[in-house]
Amino acid sequence: MKLILSILLIGLSAAGIAQELPATHYKIYSISAQKIVSPNDIINDMANADVLFFGEEHNDSTAHYLELSLFKKLSEKYPQKIALSMEMFQTDCQLVLNEYLAGLIREKNLITDARTWPNYKDYKPMVELAKSNHLPVIAANAPTRYTNMVTRGGLDILKQLDTQAKGYLAPLPIDTATGAYYDKFAKIMGGHASMPGMQIYQSQNLWDATMGWSIAKFMKSHSGFKILQLNGGFHSEEKLGAVAQLKRYAPKARILNIATYADDSFDNPDWSKFADMADYIILTDPKLPKTF
Repeated sequence: MKLILSILLIGLSAAGIAQELPATHYKIYSISAQKIVSPNDIINDMANADVLFFGEEHNDSTAHYLELSLFKKLSEKYPQKIALSMEMFQTDCQLVLNEYLAGLIREKNLITDARTWPNYKDYKPMVELAKSNHLPVIAANAPTRYTNMVTRGGLDILKQLDTQAKGYLAPLPIDTATGAYYDKFAKIMGGHASMPGMQIYQSQNLWDATMGWSIAKFMKSHSGFKILQLNGGFHSEEKLGAVAQLKRYAPKARILNIATYADDSFDNPDWSKFADMADYIILTDPKLPKTF
């Protein structure tokens, strides 16, 4: 059964979601309306928003299907006024990504030169949709070499970079205010006592800030565009992380966020776990196959 479902998901992506994945495999909940809704309800809600953050679990096949579905629906509702922003590409790879979208280079060059993730197959249908419809894709994430620098030496080490390198990052200084996000980050790291210093939290903030800054820059030069931002769920849960950073750079940005979980409570959600996470919660069937 899992093999059949896996083939179905791959086939739907390859076919550009010519048919819908059965809704029995996922449930979308509107937190404000306190009810189950459809993908079209999210699309309609985007009439009053600029950016839709989709917080994913990177190996959730159903979430990837829904990302593609939402991107396709947004591209139909806002032709030539929708952009895809991705944690999965780093800012110093924007030129390579643009060259691929323009048909100038081959996919194998995109994969090597843009340092695509090992599970690029999960995102390829969205990139191909953008390519075929001439839609922008934002390489939003900070280059790993710089987040690694911060993990070793703290944010001040970035002052040693030259102007070109700094241009790949959110402008210094990076906001690293402690509070709810810091406490949440410390918790997943095993508690405050488990963190050797602030450097690893600072690198997380550089990651978030660069994604927020990349979106804000695009918004400034592309008035009226809607943006679908893809990232790991932690970066946008509770509208902290990258969402909060975006609001610092673009205070007037109107933002919706989705948090997606393959969860054992799929058939009977434990709302004490999910109610504060997002505007929309998507629970996917944990029995479905993972992409890796």
